[in-house]
Amino acid sequence: MLNVAVEWGVIESLPCTIKHLRVPRSTMAFHDFAEYQRLVKAASEIDGNTYLVVLLGGEAGLRCGEMMALAGSDVDFEREYLVVERSEWKGHVTVPKGGRGRRLRLTVRLRDALQRHRHLRSRRILCERSGAPFTQKMVRNRVRWAERRAGLRPKGVHALRHTFCSHLAMHGVAAKAIQELAGHEDLSTTQRYMHFSPKGVESAIRLLDGPVPAWAVES
Repeated sequence: MLNVAVEWGVIESLPCTIKHLRVPRSTMAFHDFAEYQRLVKAASEIDGNTYLVVLLGGEAGLRCGEMMALAGSDVDFEREYLVVERSEWKGHVTVPKGGRGRRLRLTVRLRDALQRHRHLRSRRILCERSGAPFTQKMVRNRVRWAERRAGLRPKGVHALRHTFCSHLAMHGVAAKAIQELAGHEDLSTTQRYMHFSPKGVESAIRLLDGPVPAWAVES
């Protein structure tokens, strides 16, 4: 409040020094490879919307609001990618978190699911039979149903996005690439996933087996 008061010109400067409390980072729930496959299978057995929710989160890294706002025109089947440029929050459509959109290559499974799900009921991809767009509660319920059917501990819709980033890191994808694919505004957010990358750690240690850098050798 005091910072805002200074910004608005209500007061000239802060009357005291404010020390921020350290807040521990929360652990990021995600599904390992086997769990995710179980979740995908369970979702496919429920309905097309549930299957798409799981794939959009786990194989494209979309946030809940981005899934809700995704339109048929955002998918290019010929070039096999989708564009994420909108997000919905409590009925308001805005730009995605971070302020910019992104383009994502479709996995084969997600491409096929989107093709089967094509309809004319609404511009939105995720909608009811009446054409009414999905709400946040509907998206969350679909994930909950799939988790229950798969016999998994509930982790929620955002865990699918964490799964997307974690699996990329486990495959050795560079942090900068994950940042672009996930739409993270700050690289430090992406780096929270990099401890999952054994490939990066292994290659770092292997540098010690190589020759001594030329600059380190005394003349």
